[in-house]
Amino acid sequence: MSSHSPIQGASWMLTAGLSFAIVNSFAQYASINYGVASTTVALIQYAVAFVVILPYLSTLGIKNSLRTNHLFQHLFRVFLAVVGVQLWMWALAYPVPIWQGIALLMTSPLFATLGSGLLLKENVGAARWIATLTGFGGAMIILEPWAEDFSWATLLPVGAAFFWACYSLMVKKLSSEDSPSTMIVYFLVLITPFNMFLAAPAWETPHGTNVWILLVLAGCATAIAQWAIVKAYAVADASFVQPFDHAKLPMNVFLGWLVFGWVPPGRLWLGAAIIVASVAFITQWERKK
Repeated sequence: MSSHSPIQGASWMLTAGLSFAIVNSFAQYASINYGVASTTVALIQYAVAFVVILPYLSTLGIKNSLRTNHLFQHLFRVFLAVVGVQLWMWALAYPVPIWQGIALLMTSPLFATLGSGLLLKENVGAARWIATLTGFGGAMIILEPWAEDFSWATLLPVGAAFFWACYSLMVKKLSSEDSPSTMIVYFLVLITPFNMFLAAPAWETPHGTNVWILLVLAGCATAIAQWAIVKAYAVADASFVQPFDHAKLPMNVFLGWLVFGWVPPGRLWLGAAIIVASVAFITQWERKK
């Protein structure tokens, strides 16, 4: 009997997208309106998420999940993820408008395709190379590096996408020998110490009840998002639920408009459509293989 439950899978993936959109709005609001450093936001957010998701981790069997022959590779994998998180938080704090940041973040699978061909020596093929380059063309439409008001800060989400793609490639490499529970446990156990190290030099304790409420809620929403992604892939086929991840773009755009009044220009939808189409083509191609 198939375990594929499309409605449940789509619902969990949409829940994850909405949770991440809420996280982004809360984190950006804390940085812009309360002056909380991006490194501090990341530390508190993921520390709270770890505490909230701890009961779930215990069901995975933390002791057994920590057994691995690739400790240093897991350390490097989480380091890559942390750099991605810090660049993204920096972009939110700058602030880069969420409509622009989240669209550029969607280039991560394109970087992963580049890495699988150049680093993992996989046979990518001409069609996937063309789709990847087309996707980056969509990112250029959103970035507009030729415009007079272009800012280097808009490259921060691209940097985050790059490091998260490297993280994904490490997961792909390690998943042949370590279980998914090992991946999750090491990520959540190690990310807080990494964030503490990065936050320590500029640490300032946030002041005021409201900002702490925002940061704690962001942490809770992060835990919900992580849980929802795991559930989505557990109850439905990955090739089915993956396209629903793109719903995070309109969700983030809506909350960005609601909270900050940011209205995206028309080029966002053109560039995003090109990126989504490229990623969808690559995903479909890999599924057929």
